Amino acid sequence: SGPRRSARISSSSASSSVEPPERPISRSRHYQPYIRTSSDEELIAQGAFTRSTRHKFLQAFENAGFEAISWKKDRKRIAKEFAPVTQLAKDIPHDLHDRLNSLSLAARRAGNMQVLVFEAEIRANTAEDEPDAPPVYIINEVDDEPTPPLEFYYSNLMWHGEGVPKPDLENLQGCDCIGPCDPASKTCACVKRQRKYWDGGSSGFIYDRKGKLRAHEYPIFECNMNCSCSEDCPNRVIQNGRQYQIAICKTPNKGWGVFAGPRRIPANSYIGIYAGEYLTDSEGEIRGTIYNKVGRTYLFDLDFWFLNDEGKERKVKYCIDAYHAGNNHSCDPNCVINACYINEANMDKPLLTIFTCRDVEPFEELCFSYFGQPDDDMGIDTTQKLSDAVYVTCQCGAPNCRGTMWK
Repeated sequence: SGPRRSARISSSSASSSVEPPERPISRSRHYQPYIRTSSDEELIAQGAFTRSTRHKFLQAFENAGFEAISWKKDRKRIAKEFAPVTQLAKDIPHDLHDRLNSLSLAARRAGNMQVLVFEAEIRANTAEDEPDAPPVYIINEVDDEPTPPLEFYYSNLMWHGEGVPKPDLENLQGCDCIGPCDPASKTCACVKRQRKYWDGGSSGFIYDRKGKLRAHEYPIFECNMNCSCSEDCPNRVIQNGRQYQIAICKTPNKGWGVFAGPRRIPANSYIGIYAGEYLTDSEGEIRGTIYNKVGRTYLFDLDFWFLNDEGKERKVKYCIDAYHAGNNHSCDPNCVINACYINEANMDKPLLTIFTCRDVEPFEELCFSYFGQPDDDMGIDTTQKLSDAVYVTCQCGAPNCRGTMWK
């Protein structure tokens, strides 16, 4: 992508065309297997209503004046009724942080209170969308700062800023699969959608059977709330939540960062969501100029290659501001960011998901590159902006360190 008026991460910063080898790992979630039945006798044996009995019940309800609905016929109506509430940026909670700010530093440190409150808030913020995820711990063995800055807000939700449309649920298409989707299916709508952007050969999904990403740099299309497939569908990875423990730790030279827990994380594993606020491109430019001056920015342009029209680069519509939470940079990253679509039909508003691109050792920092790929920085001049506070010397310590984090 071309030069920006502010230091903003582009989609090229988050991808790699190298496909690491598949590494098996057992999933922490276990589901009862879906049992397909072909006869009324088998249904009765499982304690269920037979097809003929179900029809009699439906007819009785309709005769009594009740409306009978079915998932196949009314799925969009049902899905819309139970759709997630759109989160607006103006509603980001701050009461707890205001209360903490009103206390003295000594009071917040007493009994490790501020750390315990932050960890509890993280659990509360993510309890609904990933209830089985390992806990997130806050650790500082560098100085006496108890936690990240109090405006830090850990969440997997995407918040919509002014001028950003709500999720497009009207055009959201789901599959008609019964039980788990078959990656080799010729009729599954989700397989067809994935193959439009990535040809996975005999398997149409971009995940392998262990839930590991088979290729980076391509959009991920998971099954969504309009799909009739089961919870244990192999195309539901991100929505099943994080499987690995992580910690938010203070570093000597780079502020706060995200680190792996005590378990080794295999390559191509899902780590989390680069959550934040959807902004219009114009608002992103305004904020980027301010952030550059204070030396802190987590603006990510949604300018992925597949959004271009027939190979022609088009203007960026939106970006994501993760000012309240972000990962550190490395010139030798172990993570990449991939665009993902679940309950969103608007291609201009992907969910940014973080996957490892190589094996991550226990307690290793999780980083991706703000700079982008080596061949993506040609002809870009940053000399006019080098006086801004954000253009500090890179502290990643990698053998191939470029010395700077931005183009």
